[in-house]
Order: sequence, then structure tokens, then C-alpha cells
Amino acid sequence: MNSLMVLKNLGVLLICEAIAMIPSLIVAVKYKGSDVNAFLYTILVLVFLGGISRFIKPKNNNIYARDGFAIVAFGWILVSFFGALPFYFSGAIPSLIDSFFEASSGFTTTGASILKAIEGLPHGILFWRSFTHWVGGMGVLVLTLAILPSVGAGTLQIMKAESPGPSPGKLVPRVKETAKILYGIYLVITVLEIVLLMMAGMSLYDAFIHAFGTVGTGGFSNKNLSVGAYNNILVEVIISIFMFICGANFTLYYQALKGNIKGIFKDEEFRLYAGIVIVSILLITFNLTGSIFNSFGESLRHASFQVNSVITTTGYATVDFNTWPVFSKIILFVLMFIGGCAGSTGGAIKNIRILILFKTMKRELLKIIHPRAVYSIKIGGKTINEKTLSEILTFFFMYIFVFITAVIIVALDGKDIVTTLSSVAATLGNIGPGFELVGPAGNFSELSQLSKMVLSFCMLIGRLEIYPILLLLVPSFWKKVNI
Repeated sequence: MNSLMVLKNLGVLLICEAIAMIPSLIVAVKYKGSDVNAFLYTILVLVFLGGISRFIKPKNNNIYARDGFAIVAFGWILVSFFGALPFYFSGAIPSLIDSFFEASSGFTTTGASILKAIEGLPHGILFWRSFTHWVGGMGVLVLTLAILPSVGAGTLQIMKAESPGPSPGKLVPRVKETAKILYGIYLVITVLEIVLLMMAGMSLYDAFIHAFGTVGTGGFSNKNLSVGAYNNILVEVIISIFMFICGANFTLYYQALKGNIKGIFKDEEFRLYAGIVIVSILLITFNLTGSIFNSFGESLRHASFQVNSVITTTGYATVDFNTWPVFSKIILFVLMFIGGCAGSTGGAIKNIRILILFKTMKRELLKIIHPRAVYSIKIGGKTINEKTLSEILTFFFMYIFVFITAVIIVALDGKDIVTTLSSVAATLGNIGPGFELVGPAGNFSELSQLSKMVLSFCMLIGRLEIYPILLLLVPSFWKKVNI
């Protein structure tokens, strides 16, 4: 491993985090909040530690696969830890573990919270809390690649290790340009939503907060009742549409900008994603009509919002879906595992993997019927090789393994089984709220410190697609090898 290059990149990342805190500091100053010093202290710490990296002179400026995974894994842990300091220094969250939980939830775009009262917090803290969604949505290190000069060859390894989906790649030959294109699209979508939310009646500050949470598919709100506090159908429709947009693969929008609009609807993963959303909305709508809501229209309104919120792993809520019938809650629980598309800001297993797993299942059944026949699995007309299939099957097994392991540990708290299962599903899938104690009307504050740490790492493991964090636990990952 190129240790010096890893340290140098981590130092650059801390500088980027310091820069990312400046808007929150400005908000804190504008509102004359008690959080001004908290941001100043944290920025000074980040600049000092990041500045040390300038004195690191690696003999080899290449970044290899192991280096990329190490940078991403340690980078996200460090960013979450230092991102927690404003919460801790300001006194908004007195516990460092709780602060780390909140920051991890922010950067991983999970939206799970330990806060019981949100509206009384300083404006700068609430802005930072939501801004972490926006920074983490497309990827902290992808942002670093976009705004800073390349720190060495092989930066695609960083992008591969951080980007969601089984086959991240470059839109254009240069990685830096790919990162700029992705964040350019990301920024345009964000600005558009802010404008629309303001037109719908939100204040500028609230529009920023909810646009960050929507586009980053994070879900932090500055209201205790989340989006439901506004009771504004237009706001709900706007946020619901943008959640759906940001749950799809961003490369499709790049292709659309180049004139290939039909490519969006021809994409198999997008069609599966849209199909699951439509079917889920209809099933829940019919289940809610007459049992929870009197009218079909009101049932459709809330079913549409919650399905989009859960499958895109955003986590906003307009109502307490914890009170819905079991049938509707089971559908939402299943959606927590499916998640968004590869290349989106959403989390969980991803639609592309679900699609390939279904096609693999079909192939295995056909091979039983016709043992001598040769069946290939194709996506978009391209054959999926056996190595990719093996990786997807392995990922699925590891995802379930991590889920079960975390559930067993969290079960030590002695909470009910629905709370235990959904708390892990909601954090590993980067959803946000679960059911019962951790539902939209509750939070994660009642869990033990051990459970909060486990769930914090579930968020990081889920956001980074498992491999980077788990690799740190493999002894051979640290052994010196000849490059």
C-alpha cells in the first residue's frame, strides 16, 4: 500500500471538509447563533491537520486499488468524525457518540437521527446537518476530485471505491472531468428544486434545507414533523418528483443532455425502478383507502410520497406510516432493501443488482429444464460476464450477513423485534426512519451507545457498498506486497 499517498489524500479531504463548513459558518453568523465558535474551532482543526499533508512527499504518486479503498474507508470515517465536532462543540448534541451518529447519518445520506427536538437548534447547525447530505450524496471524494487538482495518477480507483453500483466508470476519458459533469448535473437539479420549493411557499432557508435532503436522498428536515409540517400538497409533489429523479442513474441525465432522451426509458434498470415505484404506490393506495384515509386521492398522495421516500432511501415523511396496515408497512420494508439505481444518490442493494439476480434465477431454472443449453444474461444488449455475476452474488450475501450480524448486536438492547430489524435495515440501506421506536414519529435516541456505534458503521458500510469498510478488517489487506 502507498501509505504516504493515502495520508496525503486524506489531508486534502480534510481541507475540503473545512471549505464545506464555510457556508454553515456564514449562516451561523447571519443568524447570530451560538454555533459560530463551534464551526470556527472545527475549521481550524481541519485546516491544521489537513495542512500537514502538504509536507508529505510520496515517492510514488500512483493510487492503486488497495490505496483507493483505504482512502475511501478512512476518508469517510474521518469526515464523519470531524463533521460531528460542530454538533458536539455547540452543545446541540452533548454526546460525542451521538454526534458521530448524526454526522454519519448526514454524510451517508441516511437521515436517521437521535434528536428529539429539532426546531430549537441553531440555524447554522441545522444547515450543516442537511448540507452533509448534499456533500455526501454524490460522494465526498468525487467532490474532492472535481474541485481540486489531481493529486496523483490512478484517481479512478478512488471513484470506483466510492461510487454506488456494480460498475462505476467514466463518462469522459478524464476522471476529473467526469466528476465535474456529475456535480454539474447535481448542482443544476439542486438549484431547480430550491427555486420550485420557494415558488410553492417555502422560505429560502427551508428550501435549501429540503433541497439538500432531497437531491442527496438524505431526509434531514428542520421541522420536527418533517415535510408533513408544511401540509402543502405542492411541496410534497415537488419533493416526491425530485426524490424519484435522484433515485435514478445520473449518467442517464448526461446521455439525455447529449440528445439521447429515449435512452432513459430504454434502460432496463430504470424501467424496473419505475415499475416497482408504480406498483408499490398502487398497492399501498388501495390498502390505505378506507382503512387509514377516507378518500382515494388522499391515500394516493401519501402513498406516492412515502414510496418515493423509502425506495430512494431519502426518509422524508408526511405522515406517521408506522400507523399504516401491516401490508403497507411490509411493502415499505421490502423497498428498504431494494433502494435506488446504480449511479444515483440512493442506497441499499440497488435495482441493477436485483434485476441481475432475477435474471440469474431465471437462467438457473431454465438450465434445470434444458441442461445442455447455454444461457447468457444480458443487460441493455450487453452480456454480463460470470465474474460480474459472482461479484453481485457475493455482495448480496455480504449485505445479508452484515444485516444479520448487526441485528444480533442491536438485539442486546432488548427492544421489540420490529424496532430491531427496521433500525438495521434503515441504517444499512441509508433510509432513515424505520418502524415502531425508530419510526417517523420517533428517533434512535432510545438505543444504547453500542447500538448507535454499530448502526453508525452500518450507515458507512451501506453507503460505501460494503467492501471498503470490511476490507479494513482483513489482515492481508495490510500486508506489504510488490506492486
